[in-house]
Amino acid sequence: MKTDELIHIYKSIKSDIENQLVNFRRIWNHGTDEELFIELAFCILTPQSKARSGWQAICNLKKNDLIFTGNFSKINRELNIVRFKNKKTEFLINARDKFYKNINGSLREKLDAFPSIYEKRDWLVREVKGYGFKEASHFLRNIGLGDEIAILDRHILKNLKLFNVIEEIPKSITRKNYFDIENKLKAFAGDIRIPADHLDFVLWYKEAGEVFK
Repeated sequence: MKTDELIHIYKSIKSDIENQLVNFRRIWNHGTDEELFIELAFCILTPQSKARSGWQAICNLKKNDLIFTGNFSKINRELNIVRFKNKKTEFLINARDKFYKNINGSLREKLDAFPSIYEKRDWLVREVKGYGFKEASHFLRNIGLGDEIAILDRHILKNLKLFNVIEEIPKSITRKNYFDIENKLKAFAGDIRIPADHLDFVLWYKEAGEVFK
């Protein structure tokens, strides 16, 4: 695929991307603590699982009034559609205990204390069990704070190699090479005149055929 085909995809879904980003920004600007936590939980469930499966699991938890009150066994039962459900149940409950209705400050307050998006992301990687830089970036994008960062999942990395933005897909990603690849993605986005926070969606759409979370 040539870059002009990528631009063609972008033009066809640009309005969908913009609408989704508006929805994400609403969560940070006007959303409740519950909405923020739901997005945090969703990004705990996505690693090595389909995003649609992760979101369906979240919807099932919400429907059965479990996401904020359920115990391990009840939550675990609803995570049958994602991989590594035992670990993810543990991570979700740990995050709930740590960040939801915490007397030491809300998740929003804790994130707001950091002046830069990169400091916010570093804090999430340190504090949220189950989060690496990809998951932290995904969460920040999904609450409307993703203008300067990229979600380097396997689909994105595969396409960055395909378009010769990177020479190879790293077997593991450190903080340093996450930044390096992220900066290369931004440069590539500039070259083809697609905003970096839109390019994530375009490359994901190329693989999955939809604009999603």
